[in-house]
Amino acid sequence: MNRALWFAVGAGAGAYALVRVRRAAEILTPDGLADRLAGLSLGAHLFADEVRSGMAEKEMELRGRLTLPLHGATPQLPQGQVETGTPGTSDTPEQPRDTREGND
Repeated sequence: MNRALWFAVGAGAGAYALVRVRRAAEILTPDGLADRLAGLSLGAHLFADEVRSGMAEKEMELRGRLTLPLHGATPQLPQGQVETGTPGTSDTPEQPRDTREGND
């Protein structure tokens, strides 16, 4: 019984090693290397597309929060709001100055 068990273990290990060696030999052939490089290139392109998609989605979210226009679009203010000047300045609109003399 003991010898039969070790024979089966040895045969299984030999078959496993044979499969692994064949796979390694196939990988190192020119066709195998070309397949690996094609897979790597495809993976890089898919990753880059996902990053671009995520960036665009996040930009849209931020522009929506900050009420900024899309690239090349004119800004549209919500109903009832009046533009108060350039961004980054005070929120109150400037009052026109009276330039006529003698109105002190």
